[in-house]
Amino acid sequence: MLTLDQIFDAQVVLKDIIRPTKVVASDGIAPGCDLFLKPENLQKTGSFKLRGSGYKIATLSEEEKKRGVIACSAGNHAQGVALAASKQGIPSLICLPNGAPISKVEATKSYGAQVCLVNGCYDDAYQKALQLRDEMGYTFVHPFDDEAVIAGQGTIGLEITNDMDDVDAVIVPIGGGGLIAGIAYAIKSIRPSIKVYGVQAAGAASMYNSVKAGQIQCLDSVSTIADGIAVKQPGVNTFELINKYVDDIALVTEDEIASAILTLIEKQKMIAEGAGAVSVAAAMFEKFPIQGKKVVSVVSGGNIDVTSLNRVIKRGLMKSGRSTSLLIELIDKPGQLKDVSRIIADCGGNVTSVHHERAGDTESVNGCYLRIAMETRNYEHVEEITAALKKEGFKIV
Repeated sequence: MLTLDQIFDAQVVLKDIIRPTKVVASDGIAPGCDLFLKPENLQKTGSFKLRGSGYKIATLSEEEKKRGVIACSAGNHAQGVALAASKQGIPSLICLPNGAPISKVEATKSYGAQVCLVNGCYDDAYQKALQLRDEMGYTFVHPFDDEAVIAGQGTIGLEITNDMDDVDAVIVPIGGGGLIAGIAYAIKSIRPSIKVYGVQAAGAASMYNSVKAGQIQCLDSVSTIADGIAVKQPGVNTFELINKYVDDIALVTEDEIASAILTLIEKQKMIAEGAGAVSVAAAMFEKFPIQGKKVVSVVSGGNIDVTSLNRVIKRGLMKSGRSTSLLIELIDKPGQLKDVSRIIADCGGNVTSVHHERAGDTESVNGCYLRIAMETRNYEHVEEITAALKKEGFKIV
């Protein structure tokens, strides 16, 4: 059974392994509440995972350390295990799904681990790791469903309560559940009045479905930009702890996650991966009753692939009305583009691309389509431009 003493012990053990991450205030991210951020994206390896893996490996016997460790991960746990093992001179082998971002694969190798890529998602990598554990005699370091790992993650809860005397609620991302299980246990053991809320991506709602159903559910598939929490089936231990100590769980959409990543970049100058940003998305889009409260969102990681970040930023701009495109049906005659550009410019929009095509399915034989991409301020600005175009007789398709 997990105990508070274990979490305090983990805090002592991890003192020379992790980097303490102070809670920081945010500005303008979630106007309905007083939002603070726990920036575990600034942790060594770029994620909270070093805490759990570091404590687990520190508790191994000398014989277990000699044989080495094996783990499976979508990326962040892999780096945590690799660094923690390397610090103690322990060999490590990491099984990763072949869809893991290249940056995470390369980072894992750079921390001194051997990497085994497995076809499929996290759960497929998990089965492969168990197979190799039995064949080679490694000690398996579970990414979330392990008492020592959960205790290590729980040190975040201790740090939050130390940093803030008056926090009302803490919002935590959920994948397999190790992070929130540790945080919730620590916080509820010290200050039961603090609400602990969990967040999952709608495309990987395994814990959400399990809690609502009252028993562990396994998803057929997962699909989300929050690859760090794309888990088909939650853990047995984490499920029990979450049922007991977590107040509520909500889901966020892909667009909401993208919008949160973009907002953190712009408002906080902070890079978060999809899994790390779900807690901020939940605060931004009011998934919990936190209006007027002091709230801490745990930004669990920042290891986002640069190519993915580019796509996420574009999606976030569209979600927030900062970027949009209009398809306009025109009569194909001189001056039309000039008039459209003038109207958009007068409204303060910035045209970024124009595509003109003659098509046979317009109402007029002399018709054509004009697709305009532009930068805008927000949705109200888009509506203003659209209304101005319609007022001058242009047909928005």
